[in-house]
Amino acid sequence: MSAIVASHLARAFGPTRALVDFSLSVERGEMVALLGPDGAGKSTALRLLAGVLRADSGRATVDGLDVARQAEAARARLGYVPQRFSLYGDLTALENLRFLADVRGLAGVAWRERAEAMLRFVGLEAFGHRRAQALSGGMRQKLALAAALIHQPRVLLLDEPTGGVDPLARQSFWKLLTRLLRQEVAILVSTPYLDEAERCHRVAFLHRGRLLVQGTPDELRRPLADRMIEVRGGAPDRRLEVTQDLGGVEERQIFGATLRLRVAAGRVHEVVAEVARRAAAYGATDVAVRLVPPSLEDVFHYLLAAEPLPRAA
Repeated sequence: MSAIVASHLARAFGPTRALVDFSLSVERGEMVALLGPDGAGKSTALRLLAGVLRADSGRATVDGLDVARQAEAARARLGYVPQRFSLYGDLTALENLRFLADVRGLAGVAWRERAEAMLRFVGLEAFGHRRAQALSGGMRQKLALAAALIHQPRVLLLDEPTGGVDPLARQSFWKLLTRLLRQEVAILVSTPYLDEAERCHRVAFLHRGRLLVQGTPDELRRPLADRMIEVRGGAPDRRLEVTQDLGGVEERQIFGATLRLRVAAGRVHEVVAEVARRAAAYGATDVAVRLVPPSLEDVFHYLLAAEPLPRAA
């Protein structure tokens, strides 16, 4: 039995359809990323699974329990970290954990043992008596994770848990998630960061409330294998000039100092040769072109442009 199951979930806010026919499952010891732009429906999906919102239609289960009909029992099996820090800033880290442990029914010395274990797990054992509002952004996120784990849930729902924190704090946080996977915890995490999605077993792309496609990172990149070209060097306008009106090019995207081209299947060598020929003809000897592996960002652009939308194998 899957630890998390969403089956045809839908939710609207007035005329806005925030989530449409959303189906997804997560196994124990698996981490799945929800990826998509703001307004894609990621937070709505997580709130429905956490029981914070009620679905207009569809069904969700957590550890085999129906989120709508067995709400209290289901919430006891999951930990939820919302997008915004929701603990009490005027309480210390330890006081926050004590309050949540009490809510979860941990009494006597059990709460303290568990709270101290969680502070050690997230690396905040030296900051237990510091007020939450005085912690750094990365430390607050670690405290939020400790709070979500205080009752030893088997399911973890994380809504952009590393948003706004520095790269080192992000790296540290994801190491903690990897340790939880070894304990057979099922993790569903929304993230705006493609490098974080790459760390997950599977990725689900959402756009305008709809699940476009899901699969492993390798499965999702497969349709674009041998179809992505990178153009480097020269002035930006010269890179655009040598790739203007090229046959076989489906899309051009600027990525920092490079220009990436998505090419129709079977035409990559033809396009590479033509870009090189044009660069030489224009005297742009510092322009270089090469075939590159597709990224998840390339996949997302491809999904938005594709009609009909492809599905991963």
